[in-house]
Amino acid sequence: MKVRIQAVDFKADQKLIDFTQKKLDKLDQYFDKIIDGGVHFKLGNKSDKDNKISEIKINVPGDELVVKKQAKTYEEAVDLCAESLARMLKKKNDKLNTHIS
Repeated sequence: MKVRIQAVDFKADQKLIDFTQKKLDKLDQYFDKIIDGGVHFKLGNKSDKDNKISEIKINVPGDELVVKKQAKTYEEAVDLCAESLARMLKKKNDKLNTHIS
């Protein structure tokens, strides 16, 4: 899946980019018609410990799935987003398969 990654007010290191790409590539196993995705990293309230925010948008035919999570690290936030997206994609796939049969 083609993923656009944007980091606000900082430069995302290659390790974070690779981690994110790997996590999102795994979503193809839940729904094989994913068009592309976008990831937006930003820093939340500086006084808050869980201030790393990841927002992920996945484009599928006829829909756009958006998940936004906040955690202590960007990797943890991406993990939480990927889990939510996996659930959403499973539901979408189940709905499609139900309508087909």
